[in-house]
Amino acid sequence: MGALGTAAMARMDEQLPWFRALSAEDRSWVGLVAQAGIAAFVEWFQHAGEGRLTPSIEFFGTAPRELKRSISLQQTVDVVRIVVEVVEAQTHELAAPGGEDQLQQAMLRYTRDVAFAAAQVYAREAEARGSWDARLEALIVDALVRGEVDDGLHSWAAALGWTSSPVVVIAGNAPGDDPRAVIDGLREKGRRIGMDLLAGVQADRLIVIVGGASDADHAAKQVVARFGVGPIVIGPEVPDLHAAARSARAALAGLKASCGWPDAPRPVHAEDLLAERALDGDADAREQLIENVYLPLAGTPLLDTLATYLEQGTSLEATARLLFVHPNTVRYRLKKITELTGYQPTEGRSAFTLQVGLILGRLSESAETWRALT
Repeated sequence: MGALGTAAMARMDEQLPWFRALSAEDRSWVGLVAQAGIAAFVEWFQHAGEGRLTPSIEFFGTAPRELKRSISLQQTVDVVRIVVEVVEAQTHELAAPGGEDQLQQAMLRYTRDVAFAAAQVYAREAEARGSWDARLEALIVDALVRGEVDDGLHSWAAALGWTSSPVVVIAGNAPGDDPRAVIDGLREKGRRIGMDLLAGVQADRLIVIVGGASDADHAAKQVVARFGVGPIVIGPEVPDLHAAARSARAALAGLKASCGWPDAPRPVHAEDLLAERALDGDADAREQLIENVYLPLAGTPLLDTLATYLEQGTSLEATARLLFVHPNTVRYRLKKITELTGYQPTEGRSAFTLQVGLILGRLSESAETWRALT
C-alpha cells in the first residue's frame, strides 16, 4: 500500500499542474487521503466474501475542512482517476493467479462508490456554505433596513463576494413563492446580468440591494418580475453599501406611502413620492422638501408668486392681477422657480409637490419662531 501511495503521488506531481502549485501541507494531506483510499479498498476487498457489499468511504474524513475549499470537485476526480490508474497498472502483480478480472470488477465498484462519496462531500459543503451565505445575506439586509450600519457590514458583504458600487435599494411586495427560491432566483439573475444582488424577504416585503448598476431604472427592470403585485419603489443611488441604509429607508418609506398615488408608475423612484412620504410622516422627505422647495425661494418674490399661483388654481391671469404684475412676469418667475427647485409649477404632480413643500416650510418657520419666543 505504501508503494502504491508513493506511485500515485509521483504521477499526480507529474500530470497535475494544480497539484504542484499546492502548499506542502496540502500536498501532504492529498497524499494521506490517497493512501487512506487505497487502504480502505484493500481492507474492503479482503472481506468482500463476508457479505460486506458496500465499501467504506470514510477516508474522506481524513482531510481537514480547509482542504475541501482548496481543491475543487473536478480536482478530486483527477486524484481518484490517477489512483485508479496506478492500481490498475499493477493488477497482474496484485491479483492472485486467475483473479485479475475479479480485482478489476472490484476496482470499478469501489471507484464508483468513491465518486459518489466525493460528490456527496462537496454537496454537503455547498449546502453548508449556502446556508451560511443565506444567513449572512439576511443579516446584511436586516441591518440596512434598521439603519444599524457599522464596519462589520462590509466584512459580511466581502464574505459574499460583494465589491460593487454604486448601490441602490429596491423595495416592493414579496411574491407568494417560497422566499428562499425567490432570493436564489434573484442571485442567479444578478450573476447573469453582471451585478451584485443581495435580497431579503421580511414579512410581506421584498428588499433587493443592487450593486454595480450604471442606471437604477435599468437595474430595476431586470428584477421587477421577481416582485409580487403592487408598487415597486427605487431608493436613491448611494456611493457604497455603507450608505445604502439611506436608500433603503427612502425606498421603504416610499413603499408605505405609495398608496397615496395609486397611478404611480411601476417601478417608481422614492424621490417622486416625496410629497406622499412627507404627508405620511417621513422626516427625511419633509427635510428634503423644505431644503429643495422652500429655502431656495424664501425671502424672494418667487415665494409669493408660487403661493399665489397655486392658490389661484394655476391661473396666470389671476396671479398677475393679485400681484399687480404682467402675466409675462409671472411666467418668468415660474421659470425661475423651476430652475431653482427642479419642479415645474404648471405640471400637476410638480405643483402638488411644491404645495406640500411650501406648507412644510411655513410650518417649519412657525415652529422655529415659536421656539424662539418660548
